[in-house]
Amino acid sequence: MIGRNRRLEVDQDRIASPMRASVGVFEPVQAPWIRPGVVVHDPAEPIDGLLAEFALGLRGRGFNVAGYVQRNNRGCADKGQGCAPRIEYFDLSTSATLSVEQGAAIRYLRQAMREDADLLVISRFAACLEATESVRTPIGADSSQGMPLLTSIAGQCIHKWHSYVRQDGAMISPDLASLWSWWGPERLYRDLALGVAEHEVCQIACGQRWIMVEGPYGTGLAYLPRHPRDLLPRLPGYAGQSLRSLAGLSRSWDPLETALGIAAINAHYNRYDLDGASGNGVKTFRKVAGRVVVIGAFPGIDGILPNCAVIETDPRPGEFPTVAMDTLLPGCGAAIVNASALINRSLPRILRLARNGRVALIGPATPMTPRLHDYGIEVLGGLVVDNPTGLASAIRAGALPREFGRFGRFVHRTRSRLADQEM
Repeated sequence: MIGRNRRLEVDQDRIASPMRASVGVFEPVQAPWIRPGVVVHDPAEPIDGLLAEFALGLRGRGFNVAGYVQRNNRGCADKGQGCAPRIEYFDLSTSATLSVEQGAAIRYLRQAMREDADLLVISRFAACLEATESVRTPIGADSSQGMPLLTSIAGQCIHKWHSYVRQDGAMISPDLASLWSWWGPERLYRDLALGVAEHEVCQIACGQRWIMVEGPYGTGLAYLPRHPRDLLPRLPGYAGQSLRSLAGLSRSWDPLETALGIAAINAHYNRYDLDGASGNGVKTFRKVAGRVVVIGAFPGIDGILPNCAVIETDPRPGEFPTVAMDTLLPGCGAAIVNASALINRSLPRILRLARNGRVALIGPATPMTPRLHDYGIEVLGGLVVDNPTGLASAIRAGALPREFGRFGRFVHRTRSRLADQEM
């Protein structure tokens, strides 16, 4: 992590005055600090392709990625003349292949700091060390407001990395899953919002329990964590925003704004023409080996998974309180998570605790997008609305989720089904 001065500001291009005038001025939840990461690899193992794949994947989702990876050394066409191998590097922000230049890492570091990059990749640790020492920028916990830094090092040189970052560095296995684990599920909110288009908002319907956002190609829902009396006066102003602007509210500190942002996100991803297997996908976990943990009880869950451990905010006899997550989730075979965890912001913690098990995100507020798979969610079970007008009336009248099926269809999709779909 490279230190930089970052103010917590409203993006003026995406958030308009009604949001700034709200109770509790909208400010985005700041992404947590990521320890500087180094991919540890065998010297004979090519690593630049993996770093490029990860970085370009983030860039394709809308993150601002800076830096470069080194191409494999290539000898001269006429080796008999004894010329030195030619080295090229691949620019991760432009996809251009360029000849290596003296001090390239320093230039990329300065550029990343100037542009407030979301990630800086310098594929060789030696170049990374040279750049940070030259610019004299701090690395480690003292730079808690900084950008993530990713590099690589051969296994036999790992002592140099430890001397450089001490306890503040993260060692990463050379595979995509480990890189995504390092990146962290806390960033999934911004990831989801970055994929939302600048479409118009057709209507917003708000009841005491749920809020609905209708877009031109889909309708989204979100559970309200408290009574929306503070939100209702602001709805006319929100209705004039685009889906993308509203999606930015998913990073708000105000829980009602967060819910509105999630509903807008779902209005983009849960399109009317989205297909999927019928049902919410809970039955997928019937034959899981090991403990199945359910966070947020579902109707009929005892009949489908009779031996599951249910965690609830207000547990009934036989259920567990939320503090039991730290005990039950690590080492579980699977976790079935109510989509309300996305709204109350417990989802990232759940994903970290259950990172070695299979995870499903289930409920009407689930965004049906493969962007979530890389954060460790295998099954997505959500609602595809067919009748937004009828649902809006039901929402305003206080309808419960069991009634939503009259206005749409519950479907689920798995990672394998979405592997070839666009994000």
